[in-house]
Amino acid sequence: QVQPVESGGDSVQAGGSLRLSCAASGFTYRYYCMAWFRQAPGKEREGVASIDMDGSTTYADSVKGRFTISKDHDQKNLYLQMNSLKPEDTGMYYCAAPVTFETCNYGAAPSFGDRGQGTQVTVSS
Repeated sequence: QVQPVESGGDSVQAGGSLRLSCAASGFTYRYYCMAWFRQAPGKEREGVASIDMDGSTTYADSVKGRFTISKDHDQKNLYLQMNSLKPEDTGMYYCAAPVTFETCNYGAAPSFGDRGQGTQVTVSS
């Protein structure tokens, strides 16, 4: 099984943009649901966004209007476009997918059984 791999993390100044990518072909349930979550040092994992089989999306309130989740038509790649970045967006970002047919929602993302190794996003003020 191909492990999912995130890329695109970087250090940027507040107000900047980044686009994260995830090579998602290794997710067994990628056709059903894929998501992003993040974890800042010393903090709990936090769901960021999700996208389901129909393309419906959910977002955490903290990123709504600034972040956009999307995927390729063949669902082998997942993306997170992040605009108007803030220092509080700093953290390790992970792409994830469930291993069962559980709820496809950003809030559930941190508990999804399939995930990548993460990519670091650092936003300075």
